[in-house]
Parts: sequence; C-alpha cells; structure tokens
Amino acid sequence: MSLRDFVILSKIGDGAYSEVYKVKRLSDGCYYALKKVKMGNLSTKEKENALNEVRILASINHPTIVAYKEAFFEDTSSSLCLVMEFAEDSDLY
Repeated sequence: MSLRDFVILSKIGDGAYSEVYKVKRLSDGCYYALKKVKMGNLSTKEKENALNEVRILASINHPTIVAYKEAFFEDTSSSLCLVMEFAEDSDLY
C-alpha cells in the first residue's frame, strides 16, 4: 500500500506533526480519511507515540468511533500514513 493507491481530494485539517486528507482509494472507489504523520523530525518518544496510536486504533471496534483501516510508511515523505473511515457529514465536534 502507498499513496499511489489513493487520489487526494481535499485537505481536512492539519496539526503540528500531521495533515489529514479526504482520499479516494482507487481499488474500491471508497472515501477515507488519510492522516500523514511526519516522522522525520520527531523525537524517539514522539515516534513511539505515533506507533502507539496505530496500535490503539487497530484494537478498537465500536460503531461510534472512527474505524481504523490500515497503515503504511511513505518513504518519499518519511511519513506514517493512517487510513481511517471518513466521517461524511461533518467534523467530529
């Protein structure tokens, strides 16, 4: 899996270490939220926290929590990419 498997449609938001995009996966035509965590400038502790986020997301299965789908590392941007369910109607506030 890589970013080549998705079409980036729009930026949903960003933070100090990450950006979130609405994407469409080419293989199934479905929409997802893709969070790119920039790993290159993170400390060891921050990298551990990012990997823990993946583990926590992967362990949760609940109808009212955004579902984790998969994760992969994008070498060209040194980013951890998290693919999650897209909340269609609005933000989560």
